Amino acid sequence: MLCAVFVWVLIAPISLATESPQPQDPPKTHDPRKTLRVDYFHTGNATEEIFSLDRVVIEPLAWPGNPNRSLDTTNFGKYFFRVEDLADGQPLYSRGFASIYGEWETTGEARSIHRTFHESLRFPMPTKPVRVVLSKRDARNAFQEVWRLEVDPEDMFIDDSALAGPELIAIQHSGDPGSKVDLLLLGDGYTAAEREKFERDARRLTEALFAVSPFAERRSDFNIWGLCPTAEVSGVSRPSTGIHRRSPVGTTYDAFGSERYVLTFDNRAFREVAASAPYDFVEILVNAETYGGGGIYGLYGTVAVDSDFADYLFVHEFGHHFAGLADEYYTSSVAYEIPPDRVEPWEVNATTLRDPAKLKWGDLVEPGMTVPSAWPKAEFEAQAQSIQERRRQIRAENRPEHEMSELFREQQKKTTKLLGSAPLAGKVGAFEGANYAARGSYRPQIDCIMFTRDPVPFCAVCQRGLEQVIDLHTAPAPAGGEGKTALVAAEQNVGIP
Repeated sequence: MLCAVFVWVLIAPISLATESPQPQDPPKTHDPRKTLRVDYFHTGNATEEIFSLDRVVIEPLAWPGNPNRSLDTTNFGKYFFRVEDLADGQPLYSRGFASIYGEWETTGEARSIHRTFHESLRFPMPTKPVRVVLSKRDARNAFQEVWRLEVDPEDMFIDDSALAGPELIAIQHSGDPGSKVDLLLLGDGYTAAEREKFERDARRLTEALFAVSPFAERRSDFNIWGLCPTAEVSGVSRPSTGIHRRSPVGTTYDAFGSERYVLTFDNRAFREVAASAPYDFVEILVNAETYGGGGIYGLYGTVAVDSDFADYLFVHEFGHHFAGLADEYYTSSVAYEIPPDRVEPWEVNATTLRDPAKLKWGDLVEPGMTVPSAWPKAEFEAQAQSIQERRRQIRAENRPEHEMSELFREQQKKTTKLLGSAPLAGKVGAFEGANYAARGSYRPQIDCIMFTRDPVPFCAVCQRGLEQVIDLHTAPAPAGGEGKTALVAAEQNVGIP
């Protein structure tokens, strides 16, 4: 049975603690040998949204997730879904995530038109009927139910057909997928003649990821897989220059009108190709030179592999996709409309600092640190304004890509010197300017991979967030069962005002 119920009016905040009574033992009512995927349509505008079922699919490979960590305890994501036993409501699986729709609804376009986005939820195949409950954060950051769907694994309309996919490449095999983070590097825009180039790109970017903490120390916790579907023509779409390509995964520059933002809006094509690999996370390697990329928590990241800054972009965008890290920069233009009265963000590395005495990463702040914390903000902004004006001119005149790279290297040299010599460099505090806002938003350290292209690591707060996700996918069951851990995490974190 496949039965969808639409919820148009959000009535009361639902915390993870109250919406899902947690079990004391890992759930046993799913088949870890199979992966179930619910494909659905997400339609709406800036003020309303509806959900409608497309299909339910059994993917051809076994479920790759950690059977001891079925329940998400991180509190990351704008959306959250749980799978529960239809008979008794026992939660069997849950995950937080973000979506393209969730970003689009904050753009100016969403105030004037409706759009539809295709999305998917993946979870271990249940052995009996279940209810899938989807929730979204409200204006106070509490999760509210927005859609529910009943799924019977015996339903004759569940699609168990399998498409022939590209050859699976084992770039790094560290162990059984159930005890590892499985990262899929998925090529787009590579012709048959460029198959070896894809593998070289994939291996190069793998090394770039594991050169950075905490991934360097946790390398053995990862499996890295590669898939390279064949494109008829090399490259991907870049509409702002009149280039359109029918690439296998559908990636394109100019997402939401931002020339550097690379996404695919063809979720169905993306999922069909990715199903040929065991994966928890996906980074799409775009066979292109123009600087660009993107990352959406729990969906995928993208990177233009031939950009001179591809290694940096790969790691930065993976931070978004892997742990929902916020952009800490604020001087580059974005398509989003930033509300003046932002609530405390759910992302671990950004805060509105409503109460300095209760800074959410306060345990990492050294005694005596002043909050808010001082940094050379005015000088940094003056440098950034000059760079951004020249950057816009390069793109407007469609000048050679090496000019953009030279500009970025000039900027990198200046900001590395300025920020690296600041008195509080390397210290954890609360530094104003983050999450696309110059005022009222704060980041943990002066510099970080999520702030600049400087040769610096992830800040201490970002590293902790990244490790939380690694643990979710690799750690054994906690003492006392999953339920207690999930309940405590939910009580502490959900519904921040």
